[in-house]
This record gives sequence, structure tokens and C-alpha cells, in this order.
Amino acid sequence: MARVETKNFSSPDETREFKGKGRAQVVVVNGRSVSKSTFEPGWKWSVNLKPIAQTELCQVEHFGYVVSGRMRVIMADGSQFEAGPDDLFSLPPGHDAEVIGDEPCVLVDFGQVDTYAKAPGD
Repeated sequence: MARVETKNFSSPDETREFKGKGRAQVVVVNGRSVSKSTFEPGWKWSVNLKPIAQTELCQVEHFGYVVSGRMRVIMADGSQFEAGPDDLFSLPPGHDAEVIGDEPCVLVDFGQVDTYAKAPGD
């Protein structure tokens, strides 16, 4: 029989800081990591997470839901899209991203959370 497990982002298993511009709260539920990330105004992946990831672009696959705020994503080929409240997104590796406006962007990510905002080998 399947095991029932509940967790809450108010007591995350791990918190990963974004160089002073936000954080990811990570919970592990039945062996699967899920994050709730808050990206502060002015946050940009290439400024706040590139030094941590040590890659030219974000190499994590994301699958998530935007709770609030707006984010612009710039793909390696130059194409762009924006996501805002109540948007669901599926995002392949190879992108930069930035918060749009003066409101924090909060999103829940069910993608490759295990490696997001972590240095190689961590």
C-alpha cells in the first residue's frame, strides 16, 4: 500500500539562499523534492545563481506553478517568455531568468529541484 506523507514549506527540509535576493525552501515528500522559491525584485539567475551553479545558463529542468509576481525567461536561442500568477510552466535546461517589476516572484517547482541553487558536488 502507498504511504501517505505530508510536509509544509513553513518547516522545510532545506533552505537555499540566492545571494541575498531570495531563497528556495525545499521539502522532500515520499522521496521527491519540491521547492517553493521566493525571488526578490532585481533577482536575475545570471547574477544571483550563476556563481553558485558554475554554469553559463541554468541547466535545471523546471516544472511548476507561479503563485505571485512575474518572471521573464530567456532561452539560449534568444527566445523569451513571461510567467505570472496562476501560470503553469515547463522549462527545459539552458536559460537565464529575471524578476519583472517590484513584487517578489513566488513559485512552486516540481522539476529537478535536487540540484537547483546548489554548487556542483553539493
